[in-house]
Amino acid sequence: MGQINHVEKLTDNRYVNLYSVQATSIHNTPVAYFVASRAKSIGEMKLKTKKNKPDGVIIYSIYGEKKDKVVLVRQYRYTLDDYIYEFPAGLVEPGEDFHEGAVRELYEETGLTLSPLKVDAAYEKPYFTTIGMTDESCATVYGYASGEISTAAQEDSEEIEVVIADREEVKRILREENVAIMCAYMLMHFLQDEEPFGFLKSLK
Repeated sequence: MGQINHVEKLTDNRYVNLYSVQATSIHNTPVAYFVASRAKSIGEMKLKTKKNKPDGVIIYSIYGEKKDKVVLVRQYRYTLDDYIYEFPAGLVEPGEDFHEGAVRELYEETGLTLSPLKVDAAYEKPYFTTIGMTDESCATVYGYASGEISTAAQEDSEEIEVVIADREEVKRILREENVAIMCAYMLMHFLQDEEPFGFLKSLK
């Protein structure tokens, strides 16, 4: 196992910061690494706390009387200078349970009301997003969305289009559009499972 020797905070931003990590590999080779983190200090980084507390939440929600549509967002991202399809998502606020965060974020991004499902902890625990770059982890909340679409609660810095997609549109999106990988995997479930959340029962 490698050994971390020194960590230095390089930026002081509100939502994400860059840290320099000096380490020694298991083969006794010096390693210089950079980590993007939601942590506001070195002491809050997961390499220090050893705790996987979710930084954010991803919402996989089904919409419609027949429960045959999925709620997506088509969002402009500066990292691509382009649009990408994602699930509604956002950061968990301090002191907020991530289920509460999911309800809040879905409303803020789409105007819809989320009714979360109770699922096995293995399906909703926080998993890491892009571990080669960041220690960020996100929990997933599953549920049914209802109400009317509204963008009134979106932040001015966001450029988000709400998309209610049936299976044919999901097929097109996967073939033709930029899609976040976590969203893409879930959309593959959506296409194949007659019951959209059928896979959540497999651990019972």
